[in-house]
Amino acid sequence: MSTTQAEQGTPAADAEKGWHVDDRCLNCNIARQLAPGMIAYKEGGEYGGLSTVIRQPETEADVAKLYMAAHACPTRSLHPPADDLDASSDPYPKALDEEAIVLLCGHASPQTYGATSYLLRRPDSTAMMIDTPRWRPALARRYEEKAGKITDVLITHLDHVAHARKYADAFGARLWIHEGDLHSLPDADHIIRGTDPVEIGPGVIAHPFPGHTEGSTLFIADEKYCFTGDAFFWSNSQQTLEVAHSVVYDSIKTLAGSVARGAEELTFEWVLPGHGDLHYLPAEEVDYGAVRY
Repeated sequence: MSTTQAEQGTPAADAEKGWHVDDRCLNCNIARQLAPGMIAYKEGGEYGGLSTVIRQPETEADVAKLYMAAHACPTRSLHPPADDLDASSDPYPKALDEEAIVLLCGHASPQTYGATSYLLRRPDSTAMMIDTPRWRPALARRYEEKAGKITDVLITHLDHVAHARKYADAFGARLWIHEGDLHSLPDADHIIRGTDPVEIGPGVIAHPFPGHTEGSTLFIADEKYCFTGDAFFWSNSQQTLEVAHSVVYDSIKTLAGSVARGAEELTFEWVLPGHGDLHYLPAEEVDYGAVRY
């Protein structure tokens, strides 16, 4: 066996690679979202390939972004040079912005195809979880330590239900889902019905938004933070709101109707999807007419 062959997969060989992505990548987008300019598609255009590191970090801020991406990756496919991915470099939960009302959970689950999940802090020192990260009792404890007592777990749609019951039970929280997707979570505690908005708690409104799935639901907090699940997302490459037509499981016609209704009913500034890019956009600049299908 040659020296090169013998060194493959060893810490020394990995250090020579620098930061790198292994072949377990799911193409879930979470690392590209958290470390833009350093992680990109390996080949092809948008949706056309898996992730790869295109630039090694040059600053401490770059390194921090890569650790954010590594601790969020559902398959742990993003590796630092020394492969030292441990608690000392874990930034989660991580504040979305300076207000720290929304925290990113990180630690995405392969069972939700790497969906981003969030903690929403409320003025009374409680919090809500929107969709769920991978299940770990230690993570549940950490989230409550950082965010406050978690009273509700809100599920945006059926393929983000993994770990929902475990987190809700760990927190002693109420578990919510729309009736259209109830078959995926039949032991939910609270069921959202129809298409009328439902108040989850002060300042937090569930807006049924069928189309991606029959029970897809947006959760909007304080008319500022819109947790969209997979109903729509921001596309950095297109600089617009976008619907992923290829993964509409209910009806694109129904989803178009939800978007049209949303233009009349919804006010928000942050687009916070399960998959796709997070983005801040002043409410008056949200243009539903430009949604890309």
